[in-house]
Amino acid sequence: MQYRKLGKTGLKVSEISLGSWLTYGATVEKETAIKTIHRAYELGINFFDTANVYARGEAEKVVGEALKSFPRESYVLATKVFWPMGDGPNDRGLSRKHVMEQAHASLKRLGVDYVDIYYAHRYDPETPVEETLRAFDDLVRQGKVLYVGVSEWTAAQIREALAIADQKLLDRIVVNQPVYNMFNRYIEKEIIPLSEKEGLAQVVFSPLAQGVLTGKYKLGEPIPEGTRAADPKVRPMIERYMDEKLLQAVERLVEVARELDITPSQLALAWVLRQKNVASALVGASRVEQIEENAASSGIVLNGETIERIESILQGVSIQ
Repeated sequence: MQYRKLGKTGLKVSEISLGSWLTYGATVEKETAIKTIHRAYELGINFFDTANVYARGEAEKVVGEALKSFPRESYVLATKVFWPMGDGPNDRGLSRKHVMEQAHASLKRLGVDYVDIYYAHRYDPETPVEETLRAFDDLVRQGKVLYVGVSEWTAAQIREALAIADQKLLDRIVVNQPVYNMFNRYIEKEIIPLSEKEGLAQVVFSPLAQGVLTGKYKLGEPIPEGTRAADPKVRPMIERYMDEKLLQAVERLVEVARELDITPSQLALAWVLRQKNVASALVGASRVEQIEENAASSGIVLNGETIERIESILQGVSIQ
């Protein structure tokens, strides 16, 4: 496993990180989830990601229980705040009240004294950015959070937060968690240039385009049983990737992977990691075999010819 620095910080994270969205605490049995997390750790993955909203706190409980087996200093743990955790008017967003209450609730569920990274899970237009940053800053000063991040914020929103932090001497954002894969590349235009200038890193989610880039979904064939697309609750999130042109592109990408003697998943992850501003590619795994395959993509370097070939395949193929 290779490691990269998180932006300009001194924190080093594994190129492949393991997340818990749509899996742990929900569709994956607890025993399997713990085995998968343990195997990831054995493979050198030191970066584990969750959120309070994943299965309404259940994902945090599973992740926390699994990581209890390891020394706290040996792994990097991230969680998030923003989405509704109740029906009350203050049970959502990035107000000081919600941030503080959810930070303490997350620490309790995870069974730890601090999290390494605490993300604003989305931008909250109803709360002043300064209020949120002051709450985060207090958590950092209290030692309950080590680094602050955001997820799916625009370049303008990130720029605003950095300016306020600098002006008010508050703890700065050091990481952004956006969607990024071969079919969704919006961060290349503004987010990455800004982040490189300001010292932020990207920890990208959905690098396999909800599993479509693994090659498991094929044109003209039924959706395989047991896959995310077969789950009616999850299917709407994958639907936009099930386009005919995208699936045709996947067929060509599978051929590229075959020629390189790697799997389509490893090709997709290596392509994401070609970006120096990407510190880690965040994957989900419902089976031990999946995390073993994905972890093996760390260290794979695609040469210029391969990258050009991939670009030609992706020409005009995008969900943006």
